[in-house]
Amino acid sequence: MAEPAQDIAPPKLTLDGGATPTTASLADLVEWFIANDERVTRIRHPYADELFKWKQDDDTENGVETYPFENAEARFAIGVIQAVAENKSEEELKLWITDIVEALGRARETKTELTTAYGLDADAESFAVEKADKLLSKLERRLYLSSCWLELLCTAEARVLGWIYQELYGQPFTP
Repeated sequence: MAEPAQDIAPPKLTLDGGATPTTASLADLVEWFIANDERVTRIRHPYADELFKWKQDDDTENGVETYPFENAEARFAIGVIQAVAENKSEEELKLWITDIVEALGRARETKTELTTAYGLDADAESFAVEKADKLLSKLERRLYLSSCWLELLCTAEARVLGWIYQELYGQPFTP
């Protein structure tokens, strides 16, 4: 993964004596990406929080247990830290990132199909939840909004986890 187009490089990961990054260095890295990388900083936008809150409410309404994160940014940051903690080998992390990239592709494709079919980009200033009101069924709204959320989240996660992979294993991530 290429270095972000910034004058300042991301902070280096600190390892815990083994090959595992410390939580503090992961948190610093995530914060740097949120503050400095265009594809990741979107997780702080009100659009992201609107989608996140919709997803939390939708999951609760449909009997899916949720953790009460404060906002989309907190959900993203904890997700990155958990992904690194749970995928300790190069192969495990590579598979995890590959799954994220595949989910991103499916989400983008679904979002594009619904956007095109219903002309959802006619009002470019509207957030996704408002655009979803133009869809004819609850199922289509859920599919569209879930795709919007996954596209946003997976883009940011793939970016940061790809960077972490490169730092840990000395080579760019390739699926």
